[in-house]
Amino acid sequence: MESIDFFKLFQGFGTIANSEPMLAIVRILLILLGALLVYLGKKGILEPLLMIPMGIGMSAINASVMFLPDGTMGNLFLDPLISEPDELMNIMQIDFLQPIYVFMFSNGLIACFVFMGIGALLDVSYLLDRPFESMFLAMFGELGTFLTIPIAVLFGLTLKESASIAMVGGADGPMVLFTSLSLAKHLFVPITVVAYLYLGLTYGGYPYLIRLMIPKHIRGIKPEAPKRRNKKPINSSMKLTFAVAMCIILCFLFPVASPLFLSLFVGVAIRESGLTHIYNFITGPLLYGSTFLLGLLLGVLCDANLLLDPKILILLVLGIIALLLSGVGGILGGYILYWTSGKKFNPTIGIAAVSCVPTTAKVAQKEVSKVNPKAFILPNAIGANISGVITTAIITGIYITFLSN
Repeated sequence: MESIDFFKLFQGFGTIANSEPMLAIVRILLILLGALLVYLGKKGILEPLLMIPMGIGMSAINASVMFLPDGTMGNLFLDPLISEPDELMNIMQIDFLQPIYVFMFSNGLIACFVFMGIGALLDVSYLLDRPFESMFLAMFGELGTFLTIPIAVLFGLTLKESASIAMVGGADGPMVLFTSLSLAKHLFVPITVVAYLYLGLTYGGYPYLIRLMIPKHIRGIKPEAPKRRNKKPINSSMKLTFAVAMCIILCFLFPVASPLFLSLFVGVAIRESGLTHIYNFITGPLLYGSTFLLGLLLGVLCDANLLLDPKILILLVLGIIALLLSGVGGILGGYILYWTSGKKFNPTIGIAAVSCVPTTAKVAQKEVSKVNPKAFILPNAIGANISGVITTAIITGIYITFLSN
């Protein structure tokens, strides 16, 4: 009886045995990292809707490498590097996630769907209630988006690549996805993966930054209620007018980013128009379904072969720098308002200007509540959060407009 070759029968193990040692080690580490992401998502330490499918996908893609008929090693999930039409049409009949990648991910459609859902969840009354405070903080919360570019250039990246990774500092995944698709398509996969991995870590990292930069006695300041003398209440008509006006103005200024602006402000408009059934669809099946597919696709894009690009380590470092600088910038903006208000403003609100909606606003409130349970800063934080989203979208438009040519 002919002996059975274990590695040919169980090809996941066989491809590890036949790979370069570094590739094999990276595959095993990514499988373990994927399992860790699932665990952290289940515990609520990271965003479960994104991290659980991403973790499972990351583990599966690196465990399921097989020997293909042409002698090479690959998988049956997707190939992001396929660009020839004939090859693409052929592989879409084989790789089960390839159609979703081609028709929803690689053209930014999922990013726009997620952004539409985010828009529908935003109550812009917080922004309209404190417009100058919110926009001031939002500009400081973009510090990483600006300062990471010269740092990335020093690391040897081109200006377009630098702008793409710098957008991680805006802490808004759809913006990073959209910018890298437009400016650095060859680094689109690793930049997007780095961005979403790090955005999940804002839950765990920013609280320590707050504690490091803001003493307890300042962290516990209870903000003053806004003075609303002779002001009309902010109603749905005002918010709808704001959404329409902002959408038109931003589309005039930056047409290259108009899909993002339209998606965001359509969401806001649906919320304020009272279209309950559409609102429930956008904030339910569309948002959750798109986020789930986004996480799953990000996971299966974490193929060891793709992530062994020499630039990956640089991108990992720059992603941390961008988010750290933006967090520091937001808190510095908060300190400026703290000093100019006669020490009545809580600078912790500044971290919410980093537009990871609504994560950074919740992080700010949580850290303040630990010190002073009576201090309610969430309205101020949400205002800064929403301004951060809009500011990040504007910066995306600026970078794509000026660097595309």
